[in-house]
Amino acid sequence: MKNGKKKRAAQILESLQQEFPDAGTMLDFGDTFQLLVAVVLSAQSTDAQVNRVTSQVFSRYQTASDFAAANLEELEEAIRGGGLFRTKASNIQKIARILLEQYQGQVPGDFEELLKMPGIGRKTAYVMMSVGFNKPGLGVDTHVHRVSNRLGLVAEKTADKTELALKAIIPRQQWSQAHHLLIFHGRQTCLARRPKCPTCVINSLCDQRL
Repeated sequence: MKNGKKKRAAQILESLQQEFPDAGTMLDFGDTFQLLVAVVLSAQSTDAQVNRVTSQVFSRYQTASDFAAANLEELEEAIRGGGLFRTKASNIQKIARILLEQYQGQVPGDFEELLKMPGIGRKTAYVMMSVGFNKPGLGVDTHVHRVSNRLGLVAEKTADKTELALKAIIPRQQWSQAHHLLIFHGRQTCLARRPKCPTCVINSLCDQRL
């Protein structure tokens, strides 16, 4: 059973790689700290929304020191264009202060260390490992969870369980690629409400094609 899913996963990723050869993060950032800020801001926001916010925010605050010293109300106002701006502003400032106090102002390239920080869950930590540090990471967001379940690669109710199930059938060296490809497919073809099944390049490999 697992071998069959491994083979189908490989076929799916190969087809999606041909369909989305440039799949990767769409977030704009200058360094790993700015990437971390952008990823925290991306919760319940689109990458386009985040980029509009960070284009203004990063002109005023660039480093962990800048964010740590910022007036919280002013920081909230600066990121107001995204959802949950008060919570995000508070978390970003707390993260900046932790980085200054414990990591010389640098973002640690360690998954478990990242998870200790406020507002950082498994998906955010894996994006940092993958995009920020070029290490294997398979973050499961709403797109990855939806697409992988629809395809029948997994049958899980939570993102954490989907992550474990995908890791069991996708080689470690392809985790980051799979993350980006499934996101691109979820955004452009396998939409939540009206999936574009007739034009889907992996239609024949899908359990729930319409």
